[in-house]
Amino acid sequence: MANDVALRSAIVWLAVIIVLVGVRTLSLKKMMITYAFGMVGIAGILLPDWDFFDRDFSRWCYPVTAEERAALLARRSGLIKRCRIYPMRVIIYTTIYGFGLYKWWTFISS
Repeated sequence: MANDVALRSAIVWLAVIIVLVGVRTLSLKKMMITYAFGMVGIAGILLPDWDFFDRDFSRWCYPVTAEERAALLARRSGLIKRCRIYPMRVIIYTTIYGFGLYKWWTFISS
């Protein structure tokens, strides 16, 4: 990962959330579930090889060729390095993380 600042701040915020869950529920089990859910969430958003996913959806089953990687590096400019929004990615992330967040919230609030 080129920029560790985002990873560090996400982990610090996760630690704050874990402490708040622990203080509110007084449950080590709920704190551990929050930790696991948070780490999976952080790993799913910050750690993937975006060059691999910045291709057409139909090409996700095949490895990135040297020509594709060179073309992706040439296309990058300024602030648009990691902030490209693709509808398929947004739909998949919204579905998966929305369901996971719902299940986590029902577990924590019970």
